[in-house]
Amino acid sequence: MGSNEMSSKTVVTAMSGGVDSSVTAVLLKDRGFKVIGITMQIWERSRDWGDYAKKIANKLGIPHYVLDLRDIFKEKVIANFCEEYKQGRTPNPCIRCNKYIKFDSLVKKAKELGADYIATGHYARIQKAKGKGHTLSGTGREKSARRSLGAGGGREEAKIRYLLKKGIDTKKDQSYVLYTMTQEQLQHTLMPLGDLTKDRVKQIAKEKDLSVANRPESQEICFIPDNNYGDFLRKYIPAEGLPEGTEPGPIVNKEGKVIGEHQGIIFYTIGQRKRIGVANKEPLYVITIDKENNTIVVGKKEEGYADELLADNLNFIDIEKLKTPIKVEAKIRYLHQPSAATVIPLGKDRVHPVKSSDITSGEFAIGELFNRVKVKFEQPQWAITPGQAVVFYDKEEVIGGGTIERGKYERMQD
Repeated sequence: MGSNEMSSKTVVTAMSGGVDSSVTAVLLKDRGFKVIGITMQIWERSRDWGDYAKKIANKLGIPHYVLDLRDIFKEKVIANFCEEYKQGRTPNPCIRCNKYIKFDSLVKKAKELGADYIATGHYARIQKAKGKGHTLSGTGREKSARRSLGAGGGREEAKIRYLLKKGIDTKKDQSYVLYTMTQEQLQHTLMPLGDLTKDRVKQIAKEKDLSVANRPESQEICFIPDNNYGDFLRKYIPAEGLPEGTEPGPIVNKEGKVIGEHQGIIFYTIGQRKRIGVANKEPLYVITIDKENNTIVVGKKEEGYADELLADNLNFIDIEKLKTPIKVEAKIRYLHQPSAATVIPLGKDRVHPVKSSDITSGEFAIGELFNRVKVKFEQPQWAITPGQAVVFYDKEEVIGGGTIERGKYERMQD
């Protein structure tokens, strides 16, 4: 994109008041874009960050607006966060915020302002490429271009797709929380920090004399500043009497023997070791949360490994639909190292006969498997957690991902 073309393009930049979004605005302005800064008011605490963003916008000489999104944030993010914990699951609210707030509500506002793009301070890269599909042949992986018949004389043209890739700063890469992006969103989104390291971003902020150059990193969960999930859930889960999910219940081992009492399933997550409240010679970990029976299953570290999971709510980026198994590297939480796996589609014609489930066997139950996949890992993974995302990679590229529905737990073999 040439400088003359950029000078005619308008971009709405999400400005939180932190160093990443501020440098994003700087870089785009320096590249010739007409930049509009918008701070999304999603929670009470974000007010002071809006003040910082306004100061940066004034320094850069760009217009700045505050967009009040508190109602939709409560509806799409907070309500889901509470509901997932009530169901014994551990959600990732950042993913839903990206899906429904940044790349939905913000995009709509950008269109109202006549903008050509939105921009965020995510450490990820978006690239335009010829369309391609993934198939699995034996144990290898093949890539084949999708072709469509062109309008002129039977000419074939490769379909254009937009790809999502990891940021070059491996410590800051945020592609995991962006797997829900659509082709339309990718086409109209800019992420200039994807080609930079965090150190370089801070250096640019200092070079531009930005007051936010040394501001602390934002909270992992912005709406729980004290990191006390329990108090937050007690407050925001509506109830008469005890909020759902806070009722005490049994803690059992993998054999089903009651060995203690928990204080409510919302206070536990898969893989948790601290604050379980059961004395034992060896450390115990939360292996399963059984919401239906209000039961927490605990076990030794080696009992918390699984080599399979089911995922739903799928989104694929570099392919339109998964029709055959593919080999990937799968990431089951934000800080998890991707691990080799095979993703197997489970459409209505691909229901696999399996045994009924109970809280200790971990076998997948027969059910509606449309728009789901089974992920089979080459090596067992620790603490596969329902509610978290599983994201599929081909080296640097995000293929897609989904929400973990359940994992199959088994003892890790030596």
